[in-house]
Amino acid sequence: MSSWFLLPTAIGFEVAGTTCMKLSHGFTRLWPSIGIYAFFALALLFLTLALKRLDVGLLYAVWSGVGTLAIVIIGVAVFGESMSPLKALFIALILVGVIGLKILGSSAG
Repeated sequence: MSSWFLLPTAIGFEVAGTTCMKLSHGFTRLWPSIGIYAFFALALLFLTLALKRLDVGLLYAVWSGVGTLAIVIIGVAVFGESMSPLKALFIALILVGVIGLKILGSSAG
């Protein structure tokens, strides 16, 4: 299976686990609390499999950058969190860094 398929899958499970953290209200709700462990276990499984073929620095940059973007979008769209222009700028800078590392990673190998 392609590492570039495994990584987005890992990110999806990580985002689901992080969302469950918010929904668990400090482990006071059973199913979201269980979801935290289940989704993070799956995220780490797919992340570890993706590491077989991808550089750890590139993989982690994409993992954290895309995961951060997804969680910010969910926070704003689902949980009504605020989005200021400055916050959007800094998130865009994270994405620029991730894209830059992906480009460098592709050309260096």
